Amino acid sequence: MDKQLIQQCGDELYQSMLTRTPTHPLTERYSDITIEDAYNISLHMLEKRLAAGERIIGKKIGLTSKAVQNTLGVGQPDFGYLTDHMAFSQGQEMPISERLIQPRAEGEIAFILKKDLLGPGITAADVLAATDCVIPCFEVVDSRVEDWQIKIQDTVADNASCGLFVLGDRAVDPRKVDLATCGMVVEKNGSVISTGAGAAALGSPVNCVTWLANTLGKFGIPLKAGEVILSGSLVPLEPVQAGDFMQVSIGGIGQASVRFI
Repeated sequence: MDKQLIQQCGDELYQSMLTRTPTHPLTERYSDITIEDAYNISLHMLEKRLAAGERIIGKKIGLTSKAVQNTLGVGQPDFGYLTDHMAFSQGQEMPISERLIQPRAEGEIAFILKKDLLGPGITAADVLAATDCVIPCFEVVDSRVEDWQIKIQDTVADNASCGLFVLGDRAVDPRKVDLATCGMVVEKNGSVISTGAGAAALGSPVNCVTWLANTLGKFGIPLKAGEVILSGSLVPLEPVQAGDFMQVSIGGIGQASVRFI
């Protein structure tokens, strides 16, 4: 795709986000779109957000679990950028009816970094050494593509289907919990709807962050000290609407909850 078309697609997705009006899949309109094209579209969309006053505070890894890959029909991870406009704190109500189009919630483990990580060559041990703490998290993904009819290029172009996220209020040293075997329980409106374990995300959430550091490192992009890194879902995506209340509990780490309005 040429630069003009990339910018056009990025502008379209940005307007879709603002107006909460889904757009037709890019992959159905541009059969030759590559993943590289999609990341360039995503960067243009990000530039629009930054120009509007948002600030990058971290990054997210998507499509890490087989459950989510199967749900969306894709077969590899992707990544997107987090901004301050997406972040909510424990106890805040999340206005999905005003901000999102077709939201789906997923339980995750968030990493807060204390040192930069720049690949290639980053190992899981490097990630643990660079992590200040891990926190229970809900990421509420959204798609600007109608009916979630996405291929990998569609979600990549759409900033990895970023929506909003909320962090729990307890932070834990990652070296004091087994992130591969820790169990997750997700409840919606008082009923358990899914369970998972750290191994669901590329064998361990640490492996997800390692993958991201090395993938971005090929382009000279670091994971920075102070950033929030959402490591990927351990459970299937759950559609949510205003009025729902969700809670995630992670063994050895803690809980996060969110009420949607």
